[in-house]
Amino acid sequence: MNISESSAGLRTVLPLTSFENVLLFLFNIILATAIIFINVSVFVSIVMNRSLRNENRFMYMLSTCLSDICTGVSYYYAGVMDVRDYYESPTRTYYIAPTFLGLSYMAILAAQSDRYHAVSAPFKYSQRMTRNRTLLIILAYWVYAFLIVAVNNLVTLGVAKRVTSFGTFVANIFTVIIMIGLNVRLFFIAKFQLERDPPTAERENKRASVYLIVIVAVCFLIAWLPIFIHIIVCNFAGSTCYTFRNEGSDPLRILPRVNAVLTPLLYIRGCAALRSTLLSKVWRAECCKRKG
Repeated sequence: MNISESSAGLRTVLPLTSFENVLLFLFNIILATAIIFINVSVFVSIVMNRSLRNENRFMYMLSTCLSDICTGVSYYYAGVMDVRDYYESPTRTYYIAPTFLGLSYMAILAAQSDRYHAVSAPFKYSQRMTRNRTLLIILAYWVYAFLIVAVNNLVTLGVAKRVTSFGTFVANIFTVIIMIGLNVRLFFIAKFQLERDPPTAERENKRASVYLIVIVAVCFLIAWLPIFIHIIVCNFAGSTCYTFRNEGSDPLRILPRVNAVLTPLLYIRGCAALRSTLLSKVWRAECCKRKG
């Protein structure tokens, strides 16, 4: 049976009748696979390294990787097939696929706040932010995200539209402002405040962790700002925010998925301990299994 004639009546993201359409179809499959492979690799590397697991910032990395793995899995459906993930669409994912993207967003925002607190008030941070409290924060935004999913699926369509429209509009404005503000503040802390501290391994570790989250957040904003601006403008104009045929052909929705590959790659590039574990234990072990 042809892929585009599945029993569920689904078609491929675009008809496979031209070279460009086939390229987009293959690109979305490769993107979904890359998201899963890279994030699983980073997730396993952190789990295998005890020293990494002992740092709160890597708990947020684990959370980001987990939500991005789910994003990759869901993109085999939302990006490869002709899916219009919007309210009464018969091919919608009932808000689940977008929620995984939103969880990555919340994880990076929480990680920024964590680094800001750790660097600006290290003594208070060591007293307040225990491992259990960090895990509680992560659990809280996962529960909150799926509570919103449950509410949207239980209420009427009109109420769901109003809640989603208002909630997304307000959240986009405030979180973008907070993320940009934290980024600027963290950059100045790394650039000037930490320079005044005596040169130690701890100082360099702090500076590296701050620069890493700043770069991750900048890339995140570059990938997400186009769709944020689009949604904000549509809310002001009172028009429908969905203008493309489906998820897999909409560049505004492809960009956040590309960022789901970029984020773990930045973690690998910016953290020597993570990179070492990945290359020596995860990827090397997999290669040895294949050779054996």
